[in-house]
Amino acid sequence: MAKGEQARIEAAFARGDVGVDGGSTEEVKDEAEVEQGKAREQLLRGRAYLGREFLTWLLWRSESGDALVDHDGASVTALYLGKVVLRGVAGDVTELSARGTLAPYSENVRHSLDRGLLVSQARLRITHGEREFELTLDAEFLDIRAAKLPALMTEEEDDQLTERLELTEQLSALVDALVTDFLAVRGGRAWSKQVVPAMKAWMKGEEKGSDLLSKAARAKGRDARAARG
Repeated sequence: MAKGEQARIEAAFARGDVGVDGGSTEEVKDEAEVEQGKAREQLLRGRAYLGREFLTWLLWRSESGDALVDHDGASVTALYLGKVVLRGVAGDVTELSARGTLAPYSENVRHSLDRGLLVSQARLRITHGEREFELTLDAEFLDIRAAKLPALMTEEEDDQLTERLELTEQLSALVDALVTDFLAVRGGRAWSKQVVPAMKAWMKGEEKGSDLLSKAARAKGRDARAARG
């Protein structure tokens, strides 16, 4: 073996690119994993449009009041409260400020989304088991703002500080769980074929988007069972 070739192999081994057998150490990922990784990277780099897609998707998913994900053995639900801010791709802003828990699910909001706006900022209530958290989420970096934690159970000041920190960490973990669920959907093949059409149907008021998606999922399940049979 030429000295130059040997030097390149040793350098690759030193970087961790190859193992002792000369084979690549990079794990082969399927297409869905690659797309999900790209989506997460874009989100973490502050790609605001992806954060807006997440908040818009979550608004649609939360309308039914059903559990969205499971976390630490308990279901997680979300409800949009009061005020939502919608922004377009070009930076145009439409503010919708309304009173009452159902205002974000109003016809005006859905029609604005149908015209191309996305949720940029929202006030939410996230319920995990028997605990309720309220927070404002901004799409730019998914920053948690003005959070309201559940009532503290401890009485000692030091214990209360510890409990507040634990609740804050739990809230962050709940948001992460919702984002992870969104990224799995966003990076999957069903996003453009099933999820987006279902959301558009919901925006137009033709049918509840979650119902349409459920029908699509059931049809897909029947097709899979038929193929196995």
